[in-house]
Amino acid sequence: MQVVATAGHVDHGKSTLVRALTGMEPDRWAEERRRGLTIDLGFAWTTLSTGKQLAFVDVPGHERFVPNMLAGVGPVPACVFVVAADEGWMPQSAEHLAALDALAVGHGLLVISRCDLAEPDSALEQARRHLAGTSLADIPSVAVSAKTGAGISDVRAALASLRLPVPDAAADVRLWVDRSFSVRGVGTVVTGTLAAGTLRVGDELELHGERVMVRGLQSLESEVDVATAVARVAVNLRGLERSAVGRGDALLTPDSWWTTDTIDVRLRTFEDLPRELVLHLGSAAVPARVRPLDATTARLQLAKPLPLRVGDRALLRDPGRHLIAAGLEVLDVHPPALRRRGAAIERAAALAEFDAAASQLRDRTFVRAAELRAMGLEPTGRQLAGDWLVDSEAWSRLLDRARTEFASWQGENPLAGGIPIEVLRQQLDVPAEVVPELIDEAGLTEAKGLPRELDVLVRIVERELVADPFAAPTADRLAELALGPRELAVAARAGRLVRLADTVVLLPTALDRALEMLGELPQPFTLSQAREALGTTRRVALPLLELLHKQGRTGRLPDGTHRVRNWPVQDGMS
Repeated sequence: MQVVATAGHVDHGKSTLVRALTGMEPDRWAEERRRGLTIDLGFAWTTLSTGKQLAFVDVPGHERFVPNMLAGVGPVPACVFVVAADEGWMPQSAEHLAALDALAVGHGLLVISRCDLAEPDSALEQARRHLAGTSLADIPSVAVSAKTGAGISDVRAALASLRLPVPDAAADVRLWVDRSFSVRGVGTVVTGTLAAGTLRVGDELELHGERVMVRGLQSLESEVDVATAVARVAVNLRGLERSAVGRGDALLTPDSWWTTDTIDVRLRTFEDLPRELVLHLGSAAVPARVRPLDATTARLQLAKPLPLRVGDRALLRDPGRHLIAAGLEVLDVHPPALRRRGAAIERAAALAEFDAAASQLRDRTFVRAAELRAMGLEPTGRQLAGDWLVDSEAWSRLLDRARTEFASWQGENPLAGGIPIEVLRQQLDVPAEVVPELIDEAGLTEAKGLPRELDVLVRIVERELVADPFAAPTADRLAELALGPRELAVAARAGRLVRLADTVVLLPTALDRALEMLGELPQPFTLSQAREALGTTRRVALPLLELLHKQGRTGRLPDGTHRVRNWPVQDGMS
């Protein structure tokens, strides 16, 4: 199947042309037909002389409904651009062209309509002049009168000869929803243009981070088991409430997309950019705060996260002035924070010669290959265990640091016989899966546990804490066991104990248990309430809350009370 969107000024005959080509009524609402004005997206289709099916996304031309128009155009690879012979180029012709150019739509057909009312030459000349220098500069043209039928066969022939890019049927699915509704006895149904990938009945997809099941599929009102891009599809989702999904949402291949609210972009600017605009991508329209980095790049902060990839094309619109402000290409979907003075200038310079995959490795040292693929990037760097990637130079530096840490550890722990994996992981701040490879390549020796004498003492503490998880041994009890600050630090680095203070220790599992118990309290809660809930003393409860707060797992309010993170509460948490 091929899918094209209509474009052009209001009342230039887009819907009339679609009706003449398909014999179908694209306007879905009675109000649209009564007013003779397309308000929302309409859909119709026909079979071409080549045997291929062609689906039309018919968009509104009125300036008040440009967001609806953009929702239809966003996922579509080609357009039929309509200009009326009797009126020529008009304001919404210009805005629709700006949108298509911003989205780099380069395939389509220019149709000069209503040729029964005027000769097409003047309108064609105007249109060609405006199309010059845009992504649609070289599209073919046809003159037509949908009223008399003149030129309709030429339009069909031109559409049949369109050579559109072949989509990747194996690509990850990102289906932008343009309609959602309920069908009695069936449930929630969404529609959209499948631009890449394949959908099958029984597929599991992701929506808002949750899994949903494809119960049924339709394409052009026919039940299908499989739909392959490009296609107009209706997807019946099992067990999903109609209110849970709407225009601008996206159905995704699970665990395959990077969802973000902060991106760096390269701009194709049409106007001076205000700081507050709306980002249009697919069928989504999301408010965006614009921070220019230089004349051609900017940092966008989105009002809500979207599934984005490097290379995505989108546009920024100023709804107040009713114009397309800029087209953009996404350069980075996980950019570094801009905190220092001059950071924006440095970032702009970095983006001038930007390798997104290399940048991720440089900024983060370790990145999972699956993360890079979710960002739309080819994995690069050295492949390590656990799907981790690392830059080769960074790996060499880590090997040197590992040898230094090993020598220091051996000096302090001559009886250890080696360095515990957990100690080295903490000292170097590296993923646990890569530590054995690091130890091996650096020529180090791994300690399989604590020194025997220390292991015996730590086991005594562990048994006592299993019986009473928040009854940290007293200073006297630790002295009795000859467990001083140094020994406790060794046990903590080995992952056997967690230190709340120099001589206050618990089992590592106590943190999750404490968070679970504190979450059962009325939120927010006081230190005294936490102490009572955990059945412990202020000596333990106070540093325990401090550690949970430091880890970002609890929050502290201005009045000194606490709450478990993600528990609903008014603003003001520190």
